[in-house]
Amino acid sequence: MKVIQLYKNESVLIKKAIKNNREAQHVLFNMHAPKMLSVCRYYIKDLQHAEDTMLIGFFKVFKNLKSYKAKGSFEGWIRRIMVRESITFLRQQKHIEFPVEHITDKKEVPVQLDTELEVKDIQQLIDNLPEGYRMIFVMYAIEGYKHAEIAELLQISEGTSKSQLFKARKQLQEQINKQNITSYGSK
Repeated sequence: MKVIQLYKNESVLIKKAIKNNREAQHVLFNMHAPKMLSVCRYYIKDLQHAEDTMLIGFFKVFKNLKSYKAKGSFEGWIRRIMVRESITFLRQQKHIEFPVEHITDKKEVPVQLDTELEVKDIQQLIDNLPEGYRMIFVMYAIEGYKHAEIAELLQISEGTSKSQLFKARKQLQEQINKQNITSYGSK
């Protein structure tokens, strides 16, 4: 009776992939592609462009695999590459705008999810945000980047990052409130 190995050690796969072992690269790709497509999709509305960006990102992952130092998770390392590739794609498409408006009231706008939204509905709400708002919202609220990191990656000021996040949250809250009214009648 032949025993099938159900779990492959990721560090062994990485070592083999560094030596251009196509099977190891394929297994690593299959392990991480679904999550990485989701990462790219957060930033890029069009699924086909998100898939293309993910593939370019994986090309860079395997090309630069020797530089992975095994400090932190491998998935996190890949994720950072995907975020950067998504930003690069949007820059090339000239979709990123960060309108500078000064906000007088910088109180945080809490997003009240007092609704029965599904994941696809939430993604649609995020997709409805202007590019700049969406990118900063995803980087901050979903990816967990700090404003200083966002500012450095996007080559903007921390104030612009904070302002865009404030506006994104406000717009999301308005969309959710609007959806609740149309779904449930007036409050």
